[in-house]
Amino acid sequence: MSLANKLSIFRILLIPFFVWCLVYYRPPDEWLRYAALAIFVVGVVTDAVDGYVARAMAQSTRLGTILDPLADKLFLITAYLCLTLISTLPPAYKLSAWVPILVVSRDVILVLGSLVIYLMTGAFEVIPSRMGKAATFAQMLTVICALAGSPLLHVILPITVVLTVLSGIGYLRRGNRLLNGHPA
Repeated sequence: MSLANKLSIFRILLIPFFVWCLVYYRPPDEWLRYAALAIFVVGVVTDAVDGYVARAMAQSTRLGTILDPLADKLFLITAYLCLTLISTLPPAYKLSAWVPILVVSRDVILVLGSLVIYLMTGAFEVIPSRMGKAATFAQMLTVICALAGSPLLHVILPITVVLTVLSGIGYLRRGNRLLNGHPA
């Protein structure tokens, strides 16, 4: 198994520890929030590293094209749900319910769209767009700002929302072109 794929699996394995930190967090136990933040940052860094390793060391594999976005989606969706649903988090660290609804809905639509494309064309290729990468980066930055209690959250959140919506529309358009026999 390639190093890039091992890093993606490592990212997936970080998720339960991240959740544990937030579930057991109470305001006097700030170390748990900081631990969750550190775990998430490690996840973000390993995401960048596994992408670099896959390209620079020619370790791109079919498994990696599935594992990497899967790790991103699982980590981000988990983080957004935790930052919304865990009742012990103070308001400064919480996200409104509509935020994960938007993020999760976009990802569910993308996964279902990919499945439809695969069933109709027999082709399955995960190619992230620049807008999709920007949206993922903004989503990661939103989680970091929320966990850090940063006032920048109020700046980055609207950017994240716009990028998430625009990237979702872009992927829908790409999927429509694929289904109509046009190249993506």
